[in-house]
Amino acid sequence: MKKEENVPHRLGSLTEVHRTMGLPQPKHPLISLLNVTHTPVTPPSGTHVLNYYKISYKPKFSGKLKYGQGYYDFDEGGLLFAAPGQVIGHANDMESGTCSEYILLIHPDFLLNYPIAKKIKQYGFFSYTADEALYVSEEEKNTIFSIFKMIETELNSRIDDFSQDVMISHIELLLNYANRFYKRQFITRKVVNNDVLQKLDDLLVNYFNDNSLREGLPTVHYLAQQLNLSPSYLSDMLRSLIGQNAQQYIHEKLVEKAKELLSTTSLSISEVAFQLGFEHSQSFSRFFKTKANVSPGEFRGAFN
Repeated sequence: MKKEENVPHRLGSLTEVHRTMGLPQPKHPLISLLNVTHTPVTPPSGTHVLNYYKISYKPKFSGKLKYGQGYYDFDEGGLLFAAPGQVIGHANDMESGTCSEYILLIHPDFLLNYPIAKKIKQYGFFSYTADEALYVSEEEKNTIFSIFKMIETELNSRIDDFSQDVMISHIELLLNYANRFYKRQFITRKVVNNDVLQKLDDLLVNYFNDNSLREGLPTVHYLAQQLNLSPSYLSDMLRSLIGQNAQQYIHEKLVEKAKELLSTTSLSISEVAFQLGFEHSQSFSRFFKTKANVSPGEFRGAFN
């Protein structure tokens, strides 16, 4: 019975979402903007799953440590993003007493036949955790609010042949600004992110040197989990710092370690492959040649 109680409630249609929150019917079946300051809502109880992209602005986060905020962040509030199918609840912005000021819900079908339908999946922040929220300045907040208000005005107007095109343009503008502001946040968090980078280096060193830790090749998911970050945030953070995503960074460290073992030890190529987490020496040889442009044997031969 307890297991069933923990199953998140799936909110399928916008009508169901509105009904759950004690709101009137949505103006459009595939997109809705909730201005909570004008229309108070009843947050869903427990965890739930939406079939929608969700972008929400929260004026204050309940606990700086809980949400990862530090001296390098703005204190005015921020944006949270969620993709369809994600579990939402408890520490979420719709939790009782910590409700958002704006909540934008967009069904994927609303974006069909527009380039944004594909592009929106490339924005990593839709899979960030609440700890990785976007903290905005007062000026950035005003920019975001102006876009929310344009969407709200369009939704409250008569739906015509241009309505969807106009709202799609507003959504694209909102996402472009969010992407820009996240890039700014990575810059303002540079000190703490460099600390994360050092921890990542230490993790990889320990992984390669400790047989008890090693279970195959190190993965982005494993490293992100050890750092208490989402895989997408880790990749985007690294890209902002060093121009590589997490997978590329792992590969670079694998090659560096392989070169070290090949040039300073008498381990066979198969033993080097195992030391690094490769299941088969042939896979290691192919990987090494792709990255280093020479085979492991040729590389070792240059030192003899």
